[in-house]
Amino acid sequence: MKKFLAALVVLGLALSVSAQDFAKKKVEKTPRHVEWVDVKNGDRKIKSFVVYPEVKDKATAIIVIHENKGLTDWVRLMADDLAAEGYIAIAPDLLSGMGPGGGNTDAFKSETEATKAIGVLSGKPQQVTSDLNAVADFILKDKACNGKLTVCGFCWGGGQSFRFATDRKDLKAAFVFYGMFGQTKESLAKINCPVYGFYAENDARINTTVPESTTLMKSLGKTYEPVTYAGGGHGFMRAGEDPAGSAGNRKAREAAFERWKSILKKI
Repeated sequence: MKKFLAALVVLGLALSVSAQDFAKKKVEKTPRHVEWVDVKNGDRKIKSFVVYPEVKDKATAIIVIHENKGLTDWVRLMADDLAAEGYIAIAPDLLSGMGPGGGNTDAFKSETEATKAIGVLSGKPQQVTSDLNAVADFILKDKACNGKLTVCGFCWGGGQSFRFATDRKDLKAAFVFYGMFGQTKESLAKINCPVYGFYAENDARINTTVPESTTLMKSLGKTYEPVTYAGGGHGFMRAGEDPAGSAGNRKAREAAFERWKSILKKI
């Protein structure tokens, strides 16, 4: 019995490590060209991960805004997933310079510490906007870009994606994945692009904000199309890509990604 229990513990640890490492292993094996770049914004440098698609023509750019864990391996994998579909994806580390010793996300000892830093960053909306604008300007100047720009974000990044749409006039679309809504009617009036929402059935904390955003956007004549995915939980895009993820999260991710790709093709 002791040997059996020991084996289960070892198996459990192996599965845990596998679940944590799946994104890193996948992105490290990508056949696509990847680069780490430092985007300058005044005295700041925003460390950013860029993935280029294997296409013959210039491509639309997508800014990928990370979760409240910072620029993780999964966010890099999401950028690679988008590049695999034919888009230039750039994922900025908005915690650049905020880590221990002036480091970035990878300088934090744990995701918990990174999340605490995101809490601090949330109190600096002007810095976030300024950094995202610098990243947008940088990628639009890339010779491989066709001049079209979109933004997507997940969790904390989902809320930032919605907010960035109120500041950036040349966005073609904003994709909000289970992000907390926190905009005013005055700020929403500045949006020039359609906003597409992706929400999970089992995520009441976020979903309670959707009716307000729907009402406000409609009253302003703005395009806002939220969809809720059955069986999914908060973070289903990450959890649904994890080999250890639940069936509900996998199905939600597949449906959401298919919808996302369909919208992108029309831009």
